[in-house]
Amino acid sequence: MRRLLALSCAALMALPAGAQSVAERLNDYPTAARADYVFACMQTNGQSRDVLEKCACSIDVVASILPYEDYVEAETVLSMRQVGGERMAIFRSAASAEALVAELRRSQAEAEILCF
Repeated sequence: MRRLLALSCAALMALPAGAQSVAERLNDYPTAARADYVFACMQTNGQSRDVLEKCACSIDVVASILPYEDYVEAETVLSMRQVGGERMAIFRSAASAEALVAELRRSQAEAEILCF
């Protein structure tokens, strides 16, 4: 057991500065962001224990596909699209904004297939 712990510590110390382990990369979404997603998912799909588990699974799948920074950017684009006015047209027509939203939608579709 001590040997395993020592090997694990050595492996972590061998990571270059700024590098993330696989666990850190897959869990880079803050708890509040995950909770917001689950609350919104449950609002849409129902308020049962079964739906809670499916929504929790869904955010885990999204997080495994889409880095948190991209998730925040896509959610921002979607929020800005709801605001009217000429200044917000960039969020409705820019190719980069469309690509961010498409990637979020793709990850959500995959999550729906796997979790629901």
